[in-house]
Amino acid sequence: MLTRYTRPEMGRIWTTEARFEFMLKVEVAVAQVQGEMGMIPVEAAQAIKSKAKIDVAAIDKIEQTTRHDVIAFVTQVAESVGNHGRFLHFGLTSSDVLDTALSLQMAEGAVVLQSSLKKWESALIRLTEKHRLDWCSGRTHGMHAEPTTFGLKLSGHLSELRRCQRRLDRALAQMKVGKLSGAVGTYSALGPELEKKVCALLGLKAEVIATQVIPRDRHAEVMWSLCLIGCCMERLSLEFRHLQRTEVREVSEGFTPGQKGSSAMPHKKNPIGFENLTGVARMLRSYLTGSLENVALWHERDISHSSVERIFIPDAFILADYGASRMAQLLSQLQVDVKQMQFNMNLSQGQLFSSHLLLSLVQKGMTREMAYQLVQSLSHNLSKDGHLLQAAQQNSQVASLLTQQELEKIFSGENHARAIQTLIDGALNNETGGW
Repeated sequence: MLTRYTRPEMGRIWTTEARFEFMLKVEVAVAQVQGEMGMIPVEAAQAIKSKAKIDVAAIDKIEQTTRHDVIAFVTQVAESVGNHGRFLHFGLTSSDVLDTALSLQMAEGAVVLQSSLKKWESALIRLTEKHRLDWCSGRTHGMHAEPTTFGLKLSGHLSELRRCQRRLDRALAQMKVGKLSGAVGTYSALGPELEKKVCALLGLKAEVIATQVIPRDRHAEVMWSLCLIGCCMERLSLEFRHLQRTEVREVSEGFTPGQKGSSAMPHKKNPIGFENLTGVARMLRSYLTGSLENVALWHERDISHSSVERIFIPDAFILADYGASRMAQLLSQLQVDVKQMQFNMNLSQGQLFSSHLLLSLVQKGMTREMAYQLVQSLSHNLSKDGHLLQAAQQNSQVASLLTQQELEKIFSGENHARAIQTLIDGALNNETGGW
């Protein structure tokens, strides 16, 4: 991943050196349990734990000859241990170490990612609470539909983000597995008891049935959850990109001193942050394809998954973390123009309440078809300075069924406000619905 999109907290987990350190952690745990079980000398296990060191440059040099990075890794680490190094990697196959280490690596990456998601969530909560009853136009097809509030708009995104967090938690929980069952998963060299003890030591569970690798549907589920985080990110970004348009101007990104929006047009203040996150979401979705295609490997294994995972797993974690962190920052600096929201609502001349006028006429005895045609006609024939409330008040059919007080109540938004308060309270209280 480009340095531009890598936060140090996440980037350090996915360096080449970190990858070898996770592999070494597995090797040390295996040696410790093997020493306890009498499979290798206790002093060998102790030597591996105390003396084993990683030298990335030396590993790279050895790999030039071996053409096998795990063998190069084992050779270099064994040399650092000395005579007892011959017991390193005892009874293991490469994927035992690689896959178990990758599970540990993903678990550590998840801690950083979940922290960034929490910051995004907190920023959304603050905005939702602040603007819970700031009215704005709800839009369908990009057109004014019915009134809503900015707080309710945001609470929908908050609920979606929390669903993403729960999906990620579930995906990561099923990914906390290790595998030490040998070349084709038959425990031909090491038994299930050692695998269980080593996995417990590492905070993992033993894979139920593996081939030579941990089944890749597990990894795909994690990538799917990251993909949906990207979708959540994009939906919110797209909303704010539209609301920043010159013709709308209901929100704007923070603009720092010295910032410039265009090399040619000095007046420009563009929604670059949310556009950037839209692109981040596209990349996250693209990683899912490789993850799904990795599920089907030849027989007990091949390595067609390896090159793909070396790219998309680190990149996906790094990019999701960057996106979540930047979203939190953008939301904390978001400028909301409540007066402009009210101005935009007035542009539709009261038509935002047409559905409620329709329902009130039906309740008073008018057929739905007749009421629909009447309200549609009043709406489509408003003068430039007209308002649907005034047109309704002046219409004899409407006046015969609805009083002035009833009409004013319809156009006050009173019914909306009660329901909106309840919905926002539910979102802020983290009600989970069908979960």
